[in-house]
Amino acid sequence: MTSLTLLGKPGCHLCDDARAVVVDVLAEFPAARLEERSILDDEALNARYWDEIPVLLIDGDVHTYWRVDADRLRAALGG
Repeated sequence: MTSLTLLGKPGCHLCDDARAVVVDVLAEFPAARLEERSILDDEALNARYWDEIPVLLIDGDVHTYWRVDADRLRAALGG
């Protein structure tokens, strides 16, 4: 199973946009799972990613930051 992690924070409009793209794409990949984490809840994540959110990780590796491209995400998921 592929694991996606969306790093962001409340009130982030780019995070909301990224979430919408990820959710739409994941509808085509039912075996993939999405977890969302706020950088405000984790000092290490905040220190590392505060100026790059939203950040999308696939199986723990950075896939993209700021904007999620649906076609690029589909390709990364094998579609």
